[in-house]
Amino acid sequence: MNLSLAGRAAVVTGAGAGLGRAEALALAARGAAVVVNDTGPAADDVAAEIVKAGGRAVAVKGDVGDWTTGEALVSAAVDTFGSLDVVVNNAGVLRDKMLFNLSERDWDDVIHVHLKGHAAVSRAAAAYWRAASKAAGGPVYGRVVNTASEAFLFGSAGQPNYSAAKAGIVALTLSTSAGLARYGVRANAICPRARTAMTEASFGEGTSPGGLDAMAPERVGTFVAYLASPAAEKISGQVFVVYGDMVALMAAPTVERKFTAASGVFSAEELGEQLTPYFDGRDAHRTYAAYSVAALDETGTV
Repeated sequence: MNLSLAGRAAVVTGAGAGLGRAEALALAARGAAVVVNDTGPAADDVAAEIVKAGGRAVAVKGDVGDWTTGEALVSAAVDTFGSLDVVVNNAGVLRDKMLFNLSERDWDDVIHVHLKGHAAVSRAAAAYWRAASKAAGGPVYGRVVNTASEAFLFGSAGQPNYSAAKAGIVALTLSTSAGLARYGVRANAICPRARTAMTEASFGEGTSPGGLDAMAPERVGTFVAYLASPAAEKISGQVFVVYGDMVALMAAPTVERKFTAASGVFSAEELGEQLTPYFDGRDAHRTYAAYSVAALDETGTV
């Protein structure tokens, strides 16, 4: 089992603090050179922290929602470290509002940073890996770890923008996995629970085995470093919930019930005859949302 990232180069977005910082440090600890992205001077601080610990890092500041920033991050990895091997899309913002209070700016800000930010960096990396594979005459090394959220699984009532962005990120992950597999790229999405400046109001304090805070971002960083490693070669197109002392692999959606028109074409009346009785008396909370995930404890059981 090869968990080393020595000789690899990684890009981590939103890495100036919190989850992104933990992920950048975890990758560096495994030997990766890291392009640390954020919008402000915190990116310089994390890059300096990695270098001080004996690693290699460079800070590249910029808004990942701008297409050119994705290209700049890929170029920084290739020009500074000689290659691009790992992309961790983490950057995000919150603009929590109920749908009826949601402004156009609240929507645009979240979609811009989360969904467009993931797309901008992934597109630039995909172009690099495709060209590298063609030049090599075969698959190359590529890993993408995207940051979704349990909000997409629940449809968080106070986060219609965030939930939609995270659902889009999962779809982008599946498309990346399918479209880049031939070039050697593996892409997965994580739904992390971590106590950061963005989420500190959501989680109470606590510890779990090992004395480490159950919501410590370092726990997620360890899993991201694993997904970035050669040991995860066979893992792609997957969605994981990660927190505490557990990693939960999400199952794909399944068909619950198929309704078929007797004559081959539905009428409104026949739809009423088949669907209305099926939903009568059915638990109103039994929707497409994956509420079972909320019941996971830190041992991974429901």
